[in-house]
Order: sequence, then C-alpha cells, then structure tokens
Amino acid sequence: MDFTLQHRDKETKARAGEIITAHGRIETPIFMPVGTVGSVKGVFHRDLSEEVKAEIILGNTYHLYLRPGTEILEKAGGLHRFSAWDKPILTDSGGFQVFSLAENRKISEKGCEFRSHIDGSKHLFTPESVVDIQRSIGADFMMAFDECPPGTAEYGYASKSLDLTNRWLERCFNRYEQTSGKYGYEQTLVPIVQGCTYPELRIKSAEYVKRFNAGAYAIGGLAVGEPAPEMYEMIEAVNEILPEDRPRYLMGVGTPVNILEAISRGIDMFDCVMPTRNGRNGMLFTTEGIINIRNNKWKDDFSPIDTNGTCFADHIYTKAYLRHLTIAGEMLAAQIASMHNLAFYLWLVKQSREHIIAGDFSQWKETMVPKLSQRL
Repeated sequence: MDFTLQHRDKETKARAGEIITAHGRIETPIFMPVGTVGSVKGVFHRDLSEEVKAEIILGNTYHLYLRPGTEILEKAGGLHRFSAWDKPILTDSGGFQVFSLAENRKISEKGCEFRSHIDGSKHLFTPESVVDIQRSIGADFMMAFDECPPGTAEYGYASKSLDLTNRWLERCFNRYEQTSGKYGYEQTLVPIVQGCTYPELRIKSAEYVKRFNAGAYAIGGLAVGEPAPEMYEMIEAVNEILPEDRPRYLMGVGTPVNILEAISRGIDMFDCVMPTRNGRNGMLFTTEGIINIRNNKWKDDFSPIDTNGTCFADHIYTKAYLRHLTIAGEMLAAQIASMHNLAFYLWLVKQSREHIIAGDFSQWKETMVPKLSQRL
C-alpha cells in the first residue's frame, strides 16, 4: 500500500491524497460503504461501482468469521472473489461487535471469549486469531484487535482498557510480521487510537501506535454518544501526533456535517452505516438538507428525488413514488434510498477533494454545513 499526499488546504488541515493498493486506486478523502457480511445491504456491486462510485468497501471480521467462515472464504480465494468485488476492501477487526455483546463476552489478557449472536456457540478472539482470520478474508486493510470501551467510561476504566489494547496491538503486529497474505498480494495492518474523550489518553495512544510505523492509522471509539465538539477535540489532538504521510481513518463516522468537520481536521477515510440504515428507514441526505420521505408533504411531490443527485435513481424516480414505496414497505424503497444516500456521501467526499485541490475548501464547507443540517 502506498499513500501520496497531493494537496493541502491553506486554511484548514484538510488534505487530498491517493492510496494505491493491490486492488486499485483510492482518492482521498474517501467514504467506505459498509458491507458487513460481504454485501452492502440492498445494493448490487455493479451499482456500488457505477452509480455510487465506491472505491473501497468495508467488511466485518466478526460476522464473516461466523458466516460463511474462513474455510469457505479460503476455498473461494478470499472475500474479493467470493463476493465478486474487485476493488479494495477494509475489514474491521470485530472488536466493536464482540464488545457490544455485553453479557455474552468475557475479556482477559488472552483475548475476548464470546458467544455467537446466531446460535450461542462459544468462541475466542485473540490478537493473533483476528490477524489470522483477516489473512483468510484477504482484505487490503486489516484492523488491529482492540477493546472498545463505552463512550461514557470513567477515566480509570478507559486507562486500563487502553493499556490492554496497546499490549494486544504489539501481539497483532508480531503475528502480522510472522505471517503473509494467502492470495498473492500485500495486506496492511492498521492500528487504532483509543482513549474515549480523555485528551491525555488519546495522546498516549497516538504516540504508542506511531511507534509501529504502520501503513495507515485509525481513530476509534468516537461518535458513540459524546457531543460533537468533544469528538472534534479528540481528532485534533490525535492528528497533531499521527504521521502526516499516512492515511488517517475515522471509524464509524458519521453524519455529512461530521464528515466535513473531520476532513477539515485532517481525516482521510470514513465509514458509517448511517447512509444505508437511515435510508432503509426513509431518511434521505441531499445537497439541500435532510428529507424524511415518510412525511405527508411528499405524497404528491412529483419532482425527482434529488435534482443534484449523481445516481440514476435520483432522476427517474419522484419523491412521491419513493414515499409510496416506503409507506407500502416495498423493498425497492430501501434499495433506492440506500443507493441515493451512498451516492450522496461519495459525492460529498469527492466535492471536498475537488475544493481542497482548488484551494477554496474552507469557504465551500462553510456554505455546505448549514444546508446539510437543515430538515426539509
């Protein structure tokens, strides 16, 4: 994996760059649609590529480990071949999913023992096994195994959790260096900065992960209920430390405004379930603001879904028709809304990139934030 920093905004920390992987080129800033189990819900890969214009998607180690399992993935030749997606893939380590199981998991120095949400069977994730699983999946970017403490965790718990995550990280890199990819191409292991909303812990974590000279770095454990200004403060503290010549990935974030604010603070990569999850529930993100398509006001609005939209569905379907499908519970509604929202998110980061290169990102951002925040 190679990263080239191409442009910097003069008034903010915003950057434009290029990542080269074995499965293709990624222009940053970039948003990654979430394809948890090897698919982005309701969207064909053809449309992800041609309409959404996704350059990389995300899979999840926990879910892919349980179904279909590493044996099937290896027989298929890895997730790229199994899912017929020939562009880059990033896999989350499963840490967030495992730790969200609460009563069904037990954390120790060795790793995390948990019970499957599918059948209750018992499993153990260790830093070593998570690297091995991601070798079998074959993702271009593999996330290190970390503990994900609650966003409201007290300082003492957050500090102990971070120390455990740091010890696990060393084991992850040891395993990474002892193994190699199974399908003939390079994989990049990405460490994760944790520390809740405690600046000193975030700084400690950033300083620690920097020692590994990784190909990319991630910031986790944000957008979990803390006020947005606190999230932005943590990003600023961490990005003062992380290397400028490596991609920075903000995990699980967020709203369109969150993304613009994070880009202005030096973040390059994003993922979030919001565009698809909210789309399935009738919420559309547009260049003029947020639409709840279930609202009665749209029932006889025969204008296109989004005249500024970039995917075909935005122009051939009307708001009234999409509302009808949504109220009727028709699965096509979820497909249209998901495609639209994902295409909008990709449009947003591409516009950000263009304005960074043009030198007017800050001014453009200030005009967009109020629009993106309003409900239509």
